[in-house]
Amino acid sequence: MIWPISRVSPGTPLVMLLRGVSPLPYPMPREPETMTDAADDKPEPLDAQALARLRELDPDGRQGVVQRVLTAFDTSLARMVVQLQAQADSGDAGVVAGIAHTLKSSSASVGALALSRACADVEQRLRGGQTADLSHDIQRLIALAQRAQRSVAAILQP
Repeated sequence: MIWPISRVSPGTPLVMLLRGVSPLPYPMPREPETMTDAADDKPEPLDAQALARLRELDPDGRQGVVQRVLTAFDTSLARMVVQLQAQADSGDAGVVAGIAHTLKSSSASVGALALSRACADVEQRLRGGQTADLSHDIQRLIALAQRAQRSVAAILQP
């Protein structure tokens, strides 16, 4: 269900805004091979097709849907990064898998495809009991999330 613009408020959860947005009709690009690649200071451009699908929800831009969705994503992402950083010490694989699951679809919906792909990979491995690389997984997700935050900030800047 796509919510009517009149029912969307700044506190509406991102997952509710994105219901009904079509899934990606193409394969996602590969994720960075190394932490250095992921930690690159350059923001990774958000996928143009994903942004176009968001713009279809508000073709004339009067309702500010793209800005509101990106702002909601950025706010949610900031909270998730804090939660991931907290897991760097305690390392609860279930919590990290849950965070990865939450970020997987929302990041794909706004075009942060490298983050979405990494989240899918981490979630699948952790749910399968493969926790040996948990610390590396956490650091990789944090680095990619920070790149996505820079990309969103670049779009939201006036």
